[in-house]
Amino acid sequence: MQHGVVIIGAGLGGLTLARTLHLHGIASVVFEAEPTSDSRAQGGQLDIHNYNGQVALEAAGLMDGFRAIIHEGAEAIRVVGTDGTVLFAAPDDGQARRPEVLRGDLRKLLLDSLPEGTVRWGKKLAEISPLGGGQHEIRFTDGSTTRSSLLVGADGAWSRVRSLLSHAEPTYVGATFIETYLHDVDHRHAAVAELVGAGAMYALAPGKAIFAHREAGDVLHTYVELKRSAIWISSINFDDPSARDVVAAEFDGWSPRLVALITDSDTKLVARMIHTLPFGHRWDPVRGVTLLGDAAHLMPPSGEGANLAMLEGAELALALIRHHDDVGAAIAAFEEPMFSRAEVEAVEAHRMLDLCLGDHAPSAFIKMITDASEPSYLVS
Repeated sequence: MQHGVVIIGAGLGGLTLARTLHLHGIASVVFEAEPTSDSRAQGGQLDIHNYNGQVALEAAGLMDGFRAIIHEGAEAIRVVGTDGTVLFAAPDDGQARRPEVLRGDLRKLLLDSLPEGTVRWGKKLAEISPLGGGQHEIRFTDGSTTRSSLLVGADGAWSRVRSLLSHAEPTYVGATFIETYLHDVDHRHAAVAELVGAGAMYALAPGKAIFAHREAGDVLHTYVELKRSAIWISSINFDDPSARDVVAAEFDGWSPRLVALITDSDTKLVARMIHTLPFGHRWDPVRGVTLLGDAAHLMPPSGEGANLAMLEGAELALALIRHHDDVGAAIAAFEEPMFSRAEVEAVEAHRMLDLCLGDHAPSAFIKMITDASEPSYLVS
């Protein structure tokens, strides 16, 4: 079957691209390896910024729906010492510059805005074959195929589409974020909930940190951040409840309320090793194919990843609309600004990782917050 715009990956970036194209009468199809839209949890809260993510939602005509899913008050922030003492605190100012929403709710908003059949589930990519003239044949593991006049890799860190453009592969940055949750926190974990507060809480020290965020539904979502080798991480069986004790031992001497975010977890711990693509990752133009989001510029978490992917989805759509008779011109108009912006954001993302886990944590992190006239510091 022949399709015009083929998007690989039904994440926020790919869906924003499909929605913005649809709004302007341009059809696309999104192929996603997951079997259904709800086959796995979609992660926690995202702060959606007024200078990129919200710009994308405006272009997609979804700002009203977005406002309806905002978790009010969640922009509050505090930094605590390892003994639980509050070192810095600021309330949510109500300006909605970076309002918080659940990733799953945002993805559902985008999915519900697309015509039925736009997203094809259970389509795991097997092979891509250039056909010439900018066309590609895409084969899936179920044996089905399609052809594209524009192929967009929105397929994340381990993108299969990227190999058409670049030999770059993600490398481990030496830090792992270990994810877990507490539920019904105001009743079952009241002391911990009080420490975290209404929004985000950071407890930082050189080489280790605990970041927790209050989410809608009386939930605390925690990331335990450790600078450890890949060998050390792989030595832990995170499917075994004993993993909590192994990770908690890294925080010996910290406040019991902080350590409880690990030991009292209501879910198993999930390790997310942080990988990155090289600084300034770019490629020479290839007719009929491009990338967006993590597939193009994977970087450490800084609060910008989802926002950049959505903005790029909207920008690519608008470039295709402007250059409707010249896909090559549309790709060129899209890629160069993306490269330049991503290079700057990657530097900032690595700086943020150092502020959280480097030798001068937490003082450098607090200084960055207090020096910022327009806050740009929340990590989600």
